[in-house]
Amino acid sequence: MLEQVQKTIEAIRPAIQADGGDIFLRGVDEETGVVTVQLVGACVSCPASTVTLKAGVERIMKDRVEGVTSVEAVGLESESVVSL
Repeated sequence: MLEQVQKTIEAIRPAIQADGGDIFLRGVDEETGVVTVQLVGACVSCPASTVTLKAGVERIMKDRVEGVTSVEAVGLESESVVSL
């Protein structure tokens, strides 16, 4: 599962970078199917980042990687997980 998630992040990355942001994989909980990512750059202050995460990244991840149940973001200011 981890390798598939990494490949999917690499496929998504160019679109996010085109808007001045970036996405980094921070963890995969294979037991629960939760993928943790960090959005950086323009994504941090963008009001549409929630939509990007849920309607974009999470939808693509669920389509491409069997077992993924959700994608959550880790904030820059703290290391706690923030569900968007």
